[in-house]
Amino acid sequence: MKAGSMRIRICHLYPDLMNIYGDRGNIIALIRRAEWAGLEVEVRGVGLRERPDFRGFDILFIGGGQDKEQFRIAQDLAEVKAGPLLAAVDDGLTLLAVCGGYQLLGRYFKTGSGATLPGIEVFDAWTVAGRRRCIGDVIVHCTLDGHPRTLVGFENHSGRTYLGPKAKPLGRVLFGWGNNGEDGSEGAVCRNAFGTYLHGSLLPKNPWLADTLLRRALERRYGSGARLQPLDDAIEKQAQQAIIARVRKRGKMNTGAI
Repeated sequence: MKAGSMRIRICHLYPDLMNIYGDRGNIIALIRRAEWAGLEVEVRGVGLRERPDFRGFDILFIGGGQDKEQFRIAQDLAEVKAGPLLAAVDDGLTLLAVCGGYQLLGRYFKTGSGATLPGIEVFDAWTVAGRRRCIGDVIVHCTLDGHPRTLVGFENHSGRTYLGPKAKPLGRVLFGWGNNGEDGSEGAVCRNAFGTYLHGSLLPKNPWLADTLLRRALERRYGSGARLQPLDDAIEKQAQQAIIARVRKRGKMNTGAI
């Protein structure tokens, strides 16, 4: 199927409340890469009290936020959006959730004040606030669709996320904290849903992941014959290598994926 005849519909969930550390750049990256590949793109912001049929979207993105924003959206997620959103994930919706959004798509998030915010259980994971913030550059080795890849990003979170038996990590931490700073895991994957702590923005720094999301979305809508036009990512790759080189100078790092 030719790219010019294909269309991508993107849902930006809670764009005004969950948008810190450059997370909106992930939407920009998806739009630009889709357009450069010849796709038509539509983006719709979905806020509090709205209950769309999420199955009509091809990609859903939710960013990070402070605890006060998470308090505001937790009830809305659980009471208004959980049903249609979970149905869409079961239907193969491609989803990317960063930091606070990732936490609320797990089982629950226990905050530093002792409150427990319910999650909607896209991921078999739970989060408990820690005493120390996890801040800094992150380098992650991951394998998606059979290809070993490197992710770079920036994390800033106090929550410690733990994965249950039904979840698998997005990748293994080479440098940084990741999910909890204990088991070496970063993020979570369930079907076409991806959760991560990587800000920065994530997708401009890792264009291969942006293309993975777009490709899975196209295959869901148009079938396995849908193809995404490859782009020249030479500049993006140079930028990623510069980040890796900067991290190398700071200390010892497992170099299994570099």
